[in-house]
Amino acid sequence: MPAEDPARKPLRRDAEENRRRLLSAAKEVFAEAGLEPTMDEVAARAGLGVGTAYRRFANKDELIAALFAERIGELAEVMERALAEQDPWQGVVAYLEGTLALTAGDRGLRELMLNAPAGLQFIERAWVELGPQIDELVARAQRAGRLRPGIEATDLISVVLMVAQVSDYGSEREVPPWRRYLALIVGGLEADAEGTLPGTALDAAEHSELMRAVGSPRRSGRA
Repeated sequence: MPAEDPARKPLRRDAEENRRRLLSAAKEVFAEAGLEPTMDEVAARAGLGVGTAYRRFANKDELIAALFAERIGELAEVMERALAEQDPWQGVVAYLEGTLALTAGDRGLRELMLNAPAGLQFIERAWVELGPQIDELVARAQRAGRLRPGIEATDLISVVLMVAQVSDYGSEREVPPWRRYLALIVGGLEADAEGTLPGTALDAAEHSELMRAVGSPRRSGRA
């Protein structure tokens, strides 16, 4: 019998518990302060020593990658709920609102989407996993005559990116400003909106180039 691959061996119960505690702490810390905090700060929030943190994750980038793989799962849940909407137009609105509600409560997720070096990889992975469903969401709404002709999946993603940049402001207000700005944009997506859209939607390659251009490519090297 061949030897068991150590990389595939399940973590011991205590090791897995520590991993979960670190991910939970990282989610809180990065949501509050963005991606700047160090592994020491995450370990302290988890109530663990930094040595334990480095045994579970080789560096902060690995921790971020593991954490935001989970966030893609949360985005997938938003998409499932959007596609489950009987009204195709409400499905589009549910996708936009649900995705932005996640970013509104998470500064780290916004930084990853908008200006962190790892952000492009995160967006491209999300696109691979969720892109076909966004295409379906768009097609359903257009077949129903509710979504403006010419709108593409990349348009919806760009709307998310634009509104996400202001989603951290006014959170103490009864209605956060991002919801108002999203409502203004959504009005222009409906099929009965007046006028013709200028130009055409970005294709996948152009959208990747847009992601490279959005925000600052620099992030602190603290680990």
